Amino acid sequence: MNLFSKELKILNIGTSKFKNDLELQGQKVIQLDWEPAANGDIALLEIVDRLSIRDDIKEANKKAVEIMMNSHPMLVDIDKAINVISDMKKNMILHAGPPIEWKRMAGPMQGAIIGALIYEGLANNEEEAKEIAGSGEIIFSPCNEHSTVGPMAGIVSPSMPVHVVYNKTYKNYSYCTVNEGLGKVLRYGAFNNEVIDRLKWIEKEFAPTMQKAIKSVEGGIDIKSIISQAVHMGDECHNRNKASTSLFFREITPHIIDTEKNVDVIKRVLGFIRANEHYFLNLSMPSCKVSTDAAHGIENSTIVTTMARNGVDFGIRVSGLGKNQWFTAPANTIKGLMFPGFKEEDANLDIGDSCITETMGIGGFAMGGSPAIVQFVGGSVEDAIGYSEDMFEITTGENTNFSIPTLDFRGSAIGIDIVKVIEKGILPIINTGMAHKAAGIGQVGAGLVSPPMECFKKAIIEFDKNNQR
Repeated sequence: MNLFSKELKILNIGTSKFKNDLELQGQKVIQLDWEPAANGDIALLEIVDRLSIRDDIKEANKKAVEIMMNSHPMLVDIDKAINVISDMKKNMILHAGPPIEWKRMAGPMQGAIIGALIYEGLANNEEEAKEIAGSGEIIFSPCNEHSTVGPMAGIVSPSMPVHVVYNKTYKNYSYCTVNEGLGKVLRYGAFNNEVIDRLKWIEKEFAPTMQKAIKSVEGGIDIKSIISQAVHMGDECHNRNKASTSLFFREITPHIIDTEKNVDVIKRVLGFIRANEHYFLNLSMPSCKVSTDAAHGIENSTIVTTMARNGVDFGIRVSGLGKNQWFTAPANTIKGLMFPGFKEEDANLDIGDSCITETMGIGGFAMGGSPAIVQFVGGSVEDAIGYSEDMFEITTGENTNFSIPTLDFRGSAIGIDIVKVIEKGILPIINTGMAHKAAGIGQVGAGLVSPPMECFKKAIIEFDKNNQR
């Protein structure tokens, strides 16, 4: 009887019709958004039940996450892709995302490839470049299959300088091009004279100067330390890199000054980094890549080691499955804030390798510690904190190397587990820029997106098939 003498607190689960009816009667109701595990798919639930109780999978996942966290990325060099990337060929162009052929590529990627062919001297103009690209003479291959990552279109051609990041714990390398800045840039599919001239300057002047500076630092520049500091300063090192670029600028400046006697060259090189607050993105990405690559190939592990998109397809790779075994589905539409003059329908589908940051537990996973990011991608500070907290539901560990002050210095969520994603029905959150669907126009906004659930369904079915007991 005491129950009915008190004010009832009503929690409604499922359809909101009951909530609406109760509110019409003057009741206060909290709506709990809920859906059954695996969206009610019995076959998937049976797989989840089988895999979630296996101790060998738990141990394998623990090992994979420990490798990711113990990795220690150092910037040790900058050199032409052909000189440092294994299996790179003179007629090869690397691209973002899972494998894709020329005729299926999105506008920004095709535009970037046209620019790369002109830059390499293989074509004189757009028409010639298109003909060569479609002729079969050029080998197109995913960056991720060559220990490489690229933002947006992600294009890497043989002569392009790439940062060389070394994992001093596990002795592996990763690579990423130099961030060109904003405006008309290759990664958004632009290929006019301004773009080609900038790429040539990066190759001929910027990279050689940086190479001398980096090589003068014994052991290289500690990228892991910079990320750790930057996260405490409000960066999430995907779409916000203000602090990290400033920290890197502080580290590299004295070495550039010491190793280059031409004052004009020093001014141009330092001015290029100083004017581009996203410069560090092309260091945080290979830093995350070298760490997740080290954790790939752990037998029985259900941890995701790659998330990448090419503007058409989204793909993931899983540690305990094949080295280059991709699980793909159509890329999603990004929801967020558009730049003035653009509409949502102007934006290309999700594109780029930069969600390697989320794969490592920063980027969207660390938005709770980067409240200013919501002014760029949309939402509220409360939303950002909520996204970071949700990610603990689908991951295996907490990375205290990248602790989040607003979560009482809790380590960022790390180790996306395909079993937990299916069981919880929660997808990884990614914050990202939006490229215009037409080549060369550039960035038109920024927002939030998630991988298609289909990628995880395909992966867990394949894992279960390969690991039957």
